[in-house]
Amino acid sequence: MQRSESDADIQRNYQEYARTVYKYLLSLTRDEQIAEELTQETFFQAIQTCEKYDGSCAMPTWLCAIAKNVLRTYRRKHPQQENIDDIREETFATPSAESGAEASDERVRLFRQLHELPDPYREVLYLRIYGGLSFREIGEVHSKTENWARVTFYRGKEKLKSVISDNL
Repeated sequence: MQRSESDADIQRNYQEYARTVYKYLLSLTRDEQIAEELTQETFFQAIQTCEKYDGSCAMPTWLCAIAKNVLRTYRRKHPQQENIDDIREETFATPSAESGAEASDERVRLFRQLHELPDPYREVLYLRIYGGLSFREIGEVHSKTENWARVTFYRGKEKLKSVISDNL
């Protein structure tokens, strides 16, 4: 995005990259409305600061970096949104009340343990599992390689398994 870009160019960039930014934000917020709102704010910020984009990184990487800063600002203003216990129950379908209660307890316990992992493991796990991003996309978001994303994801899973087995 360069300052001299036309409205058509801006629209094309939005259509090409909005889904990636949205998936990234959704993986971090776990809330569709907030992710959509922050995606819009991300592109607004990108248009306002497009002269700073020098092409040294991929466009999705630059946009996700802006999105991460937009999310930080949002969380400072809305700290309750960071709480992992706010996950909506309707997100998960369960076959029966009893198994649903057990599964819900397990999910909450798993999310708490996942939330306690250090960065970048926690964020890579969120992006991969809940955001549905590929390892290549995760690498781009973090300005790292696809291999780094794979290794970090594997190590994060191993750390999570260790934490879970320690708590049993």
